[in-house]
This record gives sequence, C-alpha cells and structure tokens, in this order.
Amino acid sequence: MKRSRSPSPVVALQPVPGSPHKAKKLKIHTSYVVQSPFPDFAHPTAAEALQVYDVLVEAHPGHRAVRRPPTMTSNSACTCGNVPNVVEALIGVILSQNTSGRNSAAAKTSLDAAFGRNNFAAIASAPRADVVEAIRHGGLANKKAATIQNILASIKENHGDYSLQHLAQTDVDKRLSDDVIMQELISYDGVGPKTASCVLLFCLGRDSFAVDTHVFRLSKVLGWVPDKADRVLAQAHLDRRIPGELKYGLHVLMMQHGRTCKGCKKSGSVETCVLKTYLKGRRAQAQGAGRQG
Repeated sequence: MKRSRSPSPVVALQPVPGSPHKAKKLKIHTSYVVQSPFPDFAHPTAAEALQVYDVLVEAHPGHRAVRRPPTMTSNSACTCGNVPNVVEALIGVILSQNTSGRNSAAAKTSLDAAFGRNNFAAIASAPRADVVEAIRHGGLANKKAATIQNILASIKENHGDYSLQHLAQTDVDKRLSDDVIMQELISYDGVGPKTASCVLLFCLGRDSFAVDTHVFRLSKVLGWVPDKADRVLAQAHLDRRIPGELKYGLHVLMMQHGRTCKGCKKSGSVETCVLKTYLKGRRAQAQGAGRQG
C-alpha cells in the first residue's frame, strides 16, 4: 500500500550556519522522504501491520485507537501534543520526554500556572531559573527549560511571533506537506524526528509514525526493523512501510502495550504476551506451509 502525500509547495529552507547537528537531522530526513533507509528489508508488510493492529485492539479494548481531534482542554504533555496550538503541542511533547505521563502533565500544569497558558513571550523572556522551577515536576528540568526557551527564541526570530500556526493550515493552496512540516520542526535545536512526528500525528492530524522507546522495542520484537537500526532510522523505515490509515492506531496501541505488558518488556520473560503468541503462530504457519511445499 502506497502512502498518499499532499502536494508540496516549493519551500526553500535556510541553511543553519554553525549547527552540524541540525544539518545532520535535515540530511537524514531528506535522504529518506521517499525510500526507507533499509530498502531491501520487506517488513512490515501492509498485511502484517494490520494483523498486529487487530491483535492489539483485541488485547486492549479500552484503548481503541480512534483519532481524537485536538482540544483546548487537553494537557499537551500527557496527550502527545493533542492540542490545536502547534507551539503548545511542541512544548508538551518536549515536557513528556524521559518521564511519566503523570509527571509531564504536572510540569505542564505548573508551567501554565506560572506564566499563563500559551503566554510564550513570558516563558521566552523569563529568567531560566524560573522556567526550570516551573517544570521541575517533569525531570530534566534544566535541559528542557533551555530547549523550550531556545525554540521560542528561534520561532520568534524566524517568523516574527511565537507562532507555528502556518503549519496547521488546511486550505488547499496553503497546506504544507508532511515533509515540509517535518523539516521545519526538526530544524529547531532539541526537536528530533520522534517529537516532530508526535506534533504531526496528534496536533496536525497527519499520518506520521512516531517511534518512541516502547514502539522501537516492540518493532524489534516483531522483526519490523533490522537489528542495526537505531530509533531515528527505525522511524524513517516504519513511516515508509506502515499504511497511513494504521499509523495513528498502531502508535497508540503499541505505546499502551509497551507500557503495560510484562511479557515483552524483558528478554526471556515467562509472562504471556499477545505479540509473542502472534509471532509463534506465524512461525508455526510458515513451518506448516514449508512442509506441505
């Protein structure tokens, strides 16, 4: 199944002087817009992705992966950026990194209480120590505060305001492609492909496949990525292989399964896991077909 793409307006990205990390991110992204970094690795097929989706839907009926439109009542740090304001979504995903949903939600609530919700000018101009204190609940507060303030400064410098709502345009003549949006987001220091993909998926309603720790681990278990793949290359590969209509659902379900299943968290676990059962069934089926052949 081929991934559908909206037409891409011609957008010239400005070079980023003195920032080899940014240049590397952009180079990796542009290298794999059309082709996987592992073009000869034929998994997952569309059928395999659908089979795993069905297995996980049955295993986690309370988390049926129905796309929910962004809402102002969401806490962007515990909903992967499921809010309509793009900058708020970006900040929420940053706050959610390397911590629990409970802690990141508390950090976002505290940030809003300290500066006002979406008062990005106040956050950008505040003493760093004040931002650190506001988000301390979420862990890595010093690093995240610096990232947030630096991103806000870059957005203001690039666009004259603390806004990225041009990325949310829905008019046919103004709508940007997924690839152009991804390039804009990862051009900011501290924003990697996974963070950008979450903004695309949950805030902008695009079909992007974000690969976090849980999704990456389960992709390895399923044999969906080569052993040598890191998370960045795994995301580039899976975004090419997984059908667009399954990306949201599979991300949500794999996240839920990865968080809760004891049977696939550690190698050699004796606990049951529906994915292990699924894989065992596939192997038995393949062996049976081999004997018949």
